[in-house]
Amino acid sequence: MITAGDLEALRLTLMLAAASTAVLLLLGTPLAWWLARTQRRGKFVVEALVALPLVLPPTVLGFYLLLLLGAKGPLGGLLSSLGLRPLAFTFGGLVIGSVVYSLPFVVQPIQDAFVRVGPRPLEVAATLGAGPLDRFFTVALPLARPGLLTGAVLGFAHTLGEFGVVLMIGGNIPGETRVASIAIYDHVEALDYGGAHGLSLLLLGLSFTLLVAVYGLNRRVRVMRA
Repeated sequence: MITAGDLEALRLTLMLAAASTAVLLLLGTPLAWWLARTQRRGKFVVEALVALPLVLPPTVLGFYLLLLLGAKGPLGGLLSSLGLRPLAFTFGGLVIGSVVYSLPFVVQPIQDAFVRVGPRPLEVAATLGAGPLDRFFTVALPLARPGLLTGAVLGFAHTLGEFGVVLMIGGNIPGETRVASIAIYDHVEALDYGGAHGLSLLLLGLSFTLLVAVYGLNRRVRVMRA
């Protein structure tokens, strides 16, 4: 049975996914553009850093973020010295952790889409007098739309199921950092398999619907371009 606490956790999860996806698109799109276009020799180091969350255990990532954002950490200590609350065990800290953990799921599809655009459309736009920003916003972004959509949906869906990172950096504070994945764990720990099943089913259905939508839209785009 879904409880009021479960609905609150689900609401917080959707808010976290939406906020994280927005930040990921703002930061990840220019990063993906740079990775797709640059010829710098150190590019592979940046790509490795972006992909690191794919292979790093979530608890390890969450632990180091906790050290960074905690009251005695570099960033948390700076905020404390300014009279502000450290970001550990706050919704803002969850957003930072989710952005770092989901970064490769957003950047890589967008980077691949920019690579597929190729130099030719941009060269044509340049001959017509379009500047770098014009070429990016009026040529590259529209042509890379399927990759942007895929990255946004994957980032959103990936945030829905995060556990290790959010538990380490946010704890389990009802109404503030207790997201759906942690609520499911609480149900299982209490041997309330019915509650865990109900909330898990909601997340499963939502994630599957998102993936079906993005694959369907991408297929439609490919058919229209063929």
